[in-house]
Amino acid sequence: MSHYDLVIIGSGPAGRAAAIQAGKLKRRVLVVDRKDRLGGVSVHTGTIPSKTLRETVLNLSGWRERSFYGRSYRVKEDIGANDLKARLHKTLDYEVDVLEHQFNRNHVETLCGMARFTGPHEIEVATEAGDKTLLTADRFLIATGTRTYRPDDVPFNGTTVLDSDEFLELARIPRSLIVVGAGVIGVEYATMFSALDVRITLIEPRDSFLDFIDRTLIQDFTHQIRENGVDLRLGSAIDKIEDCGEHVEVSLANGRHVRAEMLLFAAGRMGATESLNLDAAGLKADHRGRLSVDRKTYQTDVPHIYAAGDVIGHPSLASTSLQQGRVAACDALDTPTLPESPWFPYGIYSVPEISTCGMSEEEMQERGIPYEVGVARFRETSRGHIMGLEHGMLKMLFSLKTRRVLGVQIVGEGATELIHIAQAVLNLKGTVDYFVQNTFNYPTLAEAYKIAGLDAFNRMPIPEEYKVRRDGSSIRKTTS
Repeated sequence: MSHYDLVIIGSGPAGRAAAIQAGKLKRRVLVVDRKDRLGGVSVHTGTIPSKTLRETVLNLSGWRERSFYGRSYRVKEDIGANDLKARLHKTLDYEVDVLEHQFNRNHVETLCGMARFTGPHEIEVATEAGDKTLLTADRFLIATGTRTYRPDDVPFNGTTVLDSDEFLELARIPRSLIVVGAGVIGVEYATMFSALDVRITLIEPRDSFLDFIDRTLIQDFTHQIRENGVDLRLGSAIDKIEDCGEHVEVSLANGRHVRAEMLLFAAGRMGATESLNLDAAGLKADHRGRLSVDRKTYQTDVPHIYAAGDVIGHPSLASTSLQQGRVAACDALDTPTLPESPWFPYGIYSVPEISTCGMSEEEMQERGIPYEVGVARFRETSRGHIMGLEHGMLKMLFSLKTRRVLGVQIVGEGATELIHIAQAVLNLKGTVDYFVQNTFNYPTLAEAYKIAGLDAFNRMPIPEEYKVRRDGSSIRKTTS
């Protein structure tokens, strides 16, 4: 029976980062994954595929150039499912190749099969060939991620009624599509297929969506996606979903019916823990299959077993999972490491993109923090004109008391890249003065930071030490 310093179950972002960190610490580490290819949900059905699909759609459809050349402009006239899948598979192959190389370089061992605990320090791995291997370890990390939520009353058939995993292997691009669930996944797929001129109906039973995003941004985003042809139905509870052969029909509680060629069910995901036999390890998952951990060390209730990534719930991002995996591995192997930064960015790869970092205006109000707002529209920048951007905005929130930036929200082209300027200033406790004093490349979309900074600065009281005499000499206070 083989013994390891650390056994990691799952090879997504959390498992990957933990394994490489353990390898660099020269510990004996094993990664067990149920798939025959490494990478987890992130590489095969989640982050990488959906973002690759988005880029392919925007490139082949000529979406970014339509403001100049008209809505009928296309780079490729007839876009089929194979056009989308060709780039997808090439990207996934490359991602797996890089991951295997990283594991080999850091002497990380791998084993394909289904893992289940048979005791607190022991697991059994069942391979597809029917073999069973028993392994022991000093420490374990559960990084199994999530699986799609598939209610029994939804008639999934793999062709016209699909979950988000099956959706990546589309045999054809439908003319009309119903998306159930206006969470991150539903919104991303709905908006990217809208860019292909598929008629989209996005159904959300609740009266609002993406509630963690600033309301001003959501209003702007909602206006844009409706203008792009998405029929957004909020507050629409679903009575029944029927597979009618030629079409799918959804009956709503308000008496209305929606028909489309295809339906994507994207209303939630569950922690992939049901096959782990957690009881044998002394662990219990919640009703959604998620594990509870100490958010500083990622230890579960059983001290030598750790969990990281989507399996522990919020924020369920590939970026935060990478950080969590590294921190968990360092703690498990008694190695000091830097703590995670308090502010991290959210990225929603919809069309248009949304990205935020820090607090929303609603959070500022709930906490009773006096604040000022600075707003910039992408169309106010020269780069925005050059790119033909008619929409897009950047919003910053500053404390009136300390002048510090406390939140930034961006909707529009390049939002997920631009947000990192805000993240740096937030974590370094920068103020509105940073954006006023510093020069940004011209022409760039990043100039929006300068515009928004000045917008807020011009409405904020100027501290005494910043005031200048008429002759230009400063009266900034000095201390001896």
